[in-house]
Amino acid sequence: MMGESNQGTNKFIVGIVLAVLTFWLFAQSMINIIPAMQKDLGVSLGTLNIATSLTSLFSGLFIVAAGGISDQAGRKKLTFVGLTLNIIGCLLIIISQSATLLIVGRVIQGISAACIMPATIALVKSAFDGKDRQRALSYWSFGSWGGGGSTALVGGAIATYMGWRWIFVFSIGIALLSMFLLRNIQESKASEQSKERFDFTGFFLFIAVMLMFNLIVTRGQDFGWTSPLTIGLIGGALVTTVLFFVVERQKKNQFIDFTLFKTKAYTGAVVSNFLQNGIAATVVVANTYIQLARGFTSFQTGLLTIGNVIAVVVMIRVGEKMLQKMGPRKPMLWATFIASIGMSMTAMTFLPDFIYIIVVFAGFLISGIGLGMYATPSIDTAVTNIADDKVGVASGIYKMASSLGFSFGIAISTAVYGVLVAIGSIHVAATIGILVNLVFAVPALIFVSKTIQPEEVRAKPVQAIKVG
Repeated sequence: MMGESNQGTNKFIVGIVLAVLTFWLFAQSMINIIPAMQKDLGVSLGTLNIATSLTSLFSGLFIVAAGGISDQAGRKKLTFVGLTLNIIGCLLIIISQSATLLIVGRVIQGISAACIMPATIALVKSAFDGKDRQRALSYWSFGSWGGGGSTALVGGAIATYMGWRWIFVFSIGIALLSMFLLRNIQESKASEQSKERFDFTGFFLFIAVMLMFNLIVTRGQDFGWTSPLTIGLIGGALVTTVLFFVVERQKKNQFIDFTLFKTKAYTGAVVSNFLQNGIAATVVVANTYIQLARGFTSFQTGLLTIGNVIAVVVMIRVGEKMLQKMGPRKPMLWATFIASIGMSMTAMTFLPDFIYIIVVFAGFLISGIGLGMYATPSIDTAVTNIADDKVGVASGIYKMASSLGFSFGIAISTAVYGVLVAIGSIHVAATIGILVNLVFAVPALIFVSKTIQPEEVRAKPVQAIKVG
């Protein structure tokens, strides 16, 4: 296209970061505005919890397919498709007066994020090299982890002083600005175009498995844990999971390219990314509890996360420098431990108001240190160990782990919280719901220590590794 540039510029970085923010900052803002939306729309807490997790869930369901499509159709093209879908999803949410349009809009936002995330990572790899690539990935992480850390504050401020619908109005404006800044970035595709047909069988089996597991976690209490529907969902999920692996192992062209996982470093980055996002997602319970039990507004709750935002932004660049000096293993291990400790501090609901608020502020700050430190070593480990013609689908799998980890973190922690609120104290419910983060933190620490080598990645030009 006339005027396109293959040289990475700061303008392109800003455009890519804004695209990522449409999901991590604006779409994820529901984690802090559930009470306000419930009052306005008059829908149940269970329904809003589903709507909150649906965007991450559908992002995870479609992101691998979108990553593969971006390799073939073009990463720039799919980024613009994703931004357009975000605008449509936001419009549906803005005009919603009941659960139906809200849920449809959230689903479309999830598909939008599925298009944007792997495509923008691949655009970074094609436009930048060496230390410039690591710098660009750090800014990408500002949009991802930094946006996620800022969502409670920004979303809470907008919801409190302008109304929650304005969050999605701003998201539309950000999407349009991103399109403008990226209009001249050079299109990027895989050097060899695949002639293999898309694996629709694996795709639909995977969607069925994830949807059934999500329904079990989020609606099991409503359905009744021993009801025929819940038991049927559990049985169906298990059978479909086995069927998925049996069918996929026999195929050369798989929905999830399992040959990528022959690289231990890539496997470690993906699995730990899933678990790290599960830790972060328990913030939904903390935010909801602080508003309902301690009487804070959405904005006041968001103010408690200022330390988290600052820590994430600062530590992303620190994590980049740690990666260059000591490889990814140590910063990833330290980051996971620190993030879990910080999040667990918000579970001290037995403390009186003033002391509890101080502890929560400190906990969010400490959690932000861990999340920021983790970002660049993890994503750089994932993309550096993958050949150029696989980077789109590999990025899709990596970001699928982010979305599904966050979705299941929300689903599990809010389900535990909801069950315990119904039968007992809201304070006990919040404590246990937040401590669900340990279910993700412990295996994350074990997995990183087993799969990431101490000297796996250094600051050097990317060398594509043949995979499979």
